[in-house]
Formats: sequence, C-alpha cells, structure tokens
Amino acid sequence: MEITDMSSTLTPRARLTAVAALTLASALTLSACGSDDSGSGDKGSGQAKNAAKTIAVTDAAGAEVKVPEAPKKVVALSEMDLDSALALGVKPVGLTAGRGQKGAPGYLADQAQGIPVVGAVTGPDIEKVLAAKPDVILAGQLADKQVLKQLQAIAPTVITIDKKKDWRKSLELTGKVLGKSNEAAAFVKGYEAKIGEVKTALGANAGKSVSVARYSAKGTAVMQQGVFISDILKDLGFKRPGIQNEKGQGHSTPLSDEDLKQIDADWLFIGTLMQKGPDAKLFGELKEKPAYKELGAVKDKHVTEIDGSKWTSLGGAQAAMSVLDDIKTAMAAK
Repeated sequence: MEITDMSSTLTPRARLTAVAALTLASALTLSACGSDDSGSGDKGSGQAKNAAKTIAVTDAAGAEVKVPEAPKKVVALSEMDLDSALALGVKPVGLTAGRGQKGAPGYLADQAQGIPVVGAVTGPDIEKVLAAKPDVILAGQLADKQVLKQLQAIAPTVITIDKKKDWRKSLELTGKVLGKSNEAAAFVKGYEAKIGEVKTALGANAGKSVSVARYSAKGTAVMQQGVFISDILKDLGFKRPGIQNEKGQGHSTPLSDEDLKQIDADWLFIGTLMQKGPDAKLFGELKEKPAYKELGAVKDKHVTEIDGSKWTSLGGAQAAMSVLDDIKTAMAAK
C-alpha cells in the first residue's frame, strides 16, 4: 500500500505542532519501555534512574515545572537566558539571536562561539530546538501559549523572566533550574560589591544626571524606567533627565533632530544595537549634525559610545557587570 506524506499539505504552524506532538509521543514511548521497577539490582537501570531524577521549580509565570536535577543540554531562548547560563558556567546547546544581531549579543560572542542559533527575538524555530535535543529549555518571557506548548512537548520549559524583567531574579531562578544556586547567589553578591566600588570611584560625579540613548535609522530614542539599564543607574544613585524618569515599554519613541536636546545630561551614553552596518553609519552622520554638537554633554566631552546590545537590550548578569565597568571607565574621578 502506498503511504502519502501528509506533512506537505499542512500549514507551517500545524506542521510544527505535529512535530512537537510526535516528539512527545516518542518520549513517552521510550519512557514506558525503559521503566523497570522490578528491583533486579541491574547497575545500568540504577544509573538511568539517577539520571532521570527531577526537581520542581516555580517559574516566573507561577507554573510548577519539573526539571532534571542536573541538566546537561540547555537551550536559551532570550539574551538574558544566554547571559545567565554562561555566567553560571553552563554553555547552552542552542540560543536565539539577540536584538539586531545575527547571533549572540556582541558582549557574549566569544563565550557563545559555536552555539547553534535556534531562533530569533520574534520566536524560536521549533524544528531547530528539537534538533538540539535539550533536556531543559529556558524560555525567557515567552508569552505565546501555542509555541510554549510545542516547546513543552520537547523538554521541560521554564519561563525565566517576570514582568519587571529583573535580571537578578532571573539569574536566581536559572540557578535553581541548572543546579547552580550557590553560583547565582555569589554572582549577585559580587554585583552588589561592585556597585559600592563604582560609587566610590565616581567621586564628584556621584549623583550626576545620566542619559542613555539608542540610535537607529528611525531616530534617537532614550531608555526609560522599568528596563535593565535604568535599574542599574538607579542602583548607582544617578539622576535621569526628562522622560527618562517615566515608566515606559523600554525606550521612548524616536526623537526628531529638533528634540535631540531631550537626550542631554551631565553624561551621555549612546550607541546602536549593531556597531557595524547601516545604523552605525547613520549614527556617524548624527554626530556631525549641529543639534548633536550643541548638547552640553558633547561640549563637555562627557559622551561615551556604547554597545547597544549590552546597554539598551534585555540585559543580564554579565551585561550588568560589564556596564559597571563602562561607567567606571567613563566617569571615575581622575
């Protein structure tokens, strides 16, 4: 009898759902075949049982997820997940490209070398996640229930980022998932110590106003409250100018050249998501415009060009430490 391949008649989403369902069915079948509670004392069976030990964690969405006690193959579906895993000494087997990036954010590129890309900011590629054969998936702030269901059919899936996008809480949760709670606590303690170190180094610049802006082809936008970089600046006790004191969804709407004065402050940190390419070229043109040259921070030579993928994106543990280094280098009393 001829068997027809039905996959070609399915929509992409239906095909991915079918793939995920097949994976789950296969996993259940293997589990049933391999479960032997006869107490035979077979050494191999004992090792298999130990390997299958799980712990329960409550994820950032409030769901209880059973994850392997010592996961070996981790997929990271956000910049923060990748940052956290690498900070804890775990190299994922799959990552999603960072905002404006083709792969890992620039500041993580060396550590992430060789990790396959399994998706983008817009969402994971289910077939690529499946091919990575993870035993746990760090799903960032994924909200798409259909995609989440597909991922759960592949491996235990943990939402790691809450509505406040607090990198410390995310790191703590990731530490529990990866069996690295002590390392996560030590990292946060190190960050807190470094905050004190940078505050001391600032001298007379402590408490100054600091502006953070991202430039793109759409224009110049500033980072508002409730995001990674604003939380760090708050930890350091800096003031923020104008609309940067307001709660936002991340960054403001792009400002026109006429409104460019809104990005001004005692100190300005500005850059693009990608340090090479069209946006970087346009940023070079911006710096030659009269409105930019008239900024107080520019006249005082208090401008630092930043890696936008580190400063103005989702952030993470290592990003936080690196940003502190950038601020200390730029603003420490000479």
